[in-house]
Amino acid sequence: MNRTVLAYLACAAVLLSSERCFGFDDEGFQWWTSTGVSMKINKDWKCTFTEELRLGDDGGNLYREHSDLGFTYSGLADWIDIGANFRIVYEKNGHDEWRRENRPHLNVTLKGRLFDMALSNRVRLEYRNRENKDDVWRCRNKVTVKLPFEVTALKLKPYVADEIYVTMNDDNIDRNRLYAGASFGLTETVSADIFYMWQTSRSSNGNWGDIQVLGTGVKLRF
Repeated sequence: MNRTVLAYLACAAVLLSSERCFGFDDEGFQWWTSTGVSMKINKDWKCTFTEELRLGDDGGNLYREHSDLGFTYSGLADWIDIGANFRIVYEKNGHDEWRRENRPHLNVTLKGRLFDMALSNRVRLEYRNRENKDDVWRCRNKVTVKLPFEVTALKLKPYVADEIYVTMNDDNIDRNRLYAGASFGLTETVSADIFYMWQTSRSSNGNWGDIQVLGTGVKLRF
């Protein structure tokens, strides 16, 4: 078990260190927490609902929350899922005022295996209808690798992931997220997730900054 833990930590360290060449300034620590429900409609369709809260200032200040409702179709093949979602986001601006964003998004997820590792590549196209800002289209691509072992008595299933964001009005990469985390089952129908994430973002003036996030989540399956 020690070797598998060391291998997981080494893999995560490589991913996290690979982006340090950009030399971004630290902009603080955050805590993100989510609760989700997934319900099977039939063998090909499922419905999902997720509520997420984001707390900045070292996890002490709620500045964003979103609710996301979606439907996923898995009937085409075992290696692809197609989903349509609608997300409502409320986020504080620089004056501590809450602003709303309506965000419908389409998702295509490709799934496979390599050397006993589960791989997925999710491509998301989202339309951001923002209060007091211009509407924009954005593409997000997230690649996830689930490592082929479990650790500790909780049977933690480690994973690493990378996600890039491209705002389509300027075709530039303006955000990157690196994840190292683990999921585990609490009961037959309830699972949990914990992760560390390093996010780097480009501001409107072209400067880059970053945040570090501790993420926790619980999901209930029907």
